[in-house]
Amino acid sequence: MRRGSQKLGLFWGHSFDASVLLFTAEGDSLRLAGTIPTMVEENLLYEQGYHLVAGVDEVGRGPLAGPVVAAAIILPKNLKGSWVSRIRDSKQLTPAQRDCLFPHLQESALAVGVGRAEHWEIDEVRIVEATRRAMKRAIDSLSPVPEFLLIDALQIPDAAIGQRGIIHGDVLCLSIAAASIVAKVARDRLMREEDELYPGYGFKNHKGYATPRHLDALQRLGPCRIHRRSFYPISEIVSRGHGY
Repeated sequence: MRRGSQKLGLFWGHSFDASVLLFTAEGDSLRLAGTIPTMVEENLLYEQGYHLVAGVDEVGRGPLAGPVVAAAIILPKNLKGSWVSRIRDSKQLTPAQRDCLFPHLQESALAVGVGRAEHWEIDEVRIVEATRRAMKRAIDSLSPVPEFLLIDALQIPDAAIGQRGIIHGDVLCLSIAAASIVAKVARDRLMREEDELYPGYGFKNHKGYATPRHLDALQRLGPCRIHRRSFYPISEIVSRGHGY
C-alpha cells in the first residue's frame, strides 16, 4: 500500500471515445451500456496543476434497509496493472469481480476512505442529504487530503474543495468507478453482518433491496431496527403498528 493510504476496517462532459459509448433511449432516460471508464477528467485536472484527485461515489440509495455507504479514492496518475482495464461501474460487475478488484484498489490507491449515513439519518433528512453526508465522511477520512473531487452526479455544498459532479460518472470516470467498487464491497460486507443480527430477512442475499423474498419477510416479520421507516412499504406497515 502506498504511503498515506489506510486499510479499510470494513465495519465499521468532456470528449469521450465514441467507439466505447452506446446510448440507448428508454422513455425520458438515457442508459450507457458497454462503456469503458477513462481518466479523461483526471488528466484534465492534472494539466491544470492538480495532483490529488479523488473519485467519489455511493451505494445503497434504493434499499429498504441499512445505510447508504460512500467511498472516496485517490488513484495515482500512473496507475498500472492488467487489472486496471477491468474497472467498471460496480453495477456492471459480478460480486466475484468486485471482490477481485477490491484489494488491488486498496493496495494501489494513494488513499481510500469510506463513510456511511445510517437508516435513521435517511429517515430524518431523506436520501439525497444522507448521501451527501456519507460522501463528506468518506472524503474527510482521506489522507492525504484531496485537492479536487470528481463526484457521481451530486455536489457537496459544505466541502471546502473544488469539485465537479459528473452525470453517469461511475460509468465514464475511472476514479469514480473505482470508488463505486469500494463502496459496494463495503456495504455488501456490512449487510452480511446485519443478516446475522437480524435473521429471517435475507439481508446477506438481497442487501436490503426490495426483492420478493424481502417483501415477503416484511409482511411476516414486520420491519426490524435497520429498516428505513420513510420508505414504502415500510411506512405503511409501521402505520399499521407492525414491526420494531
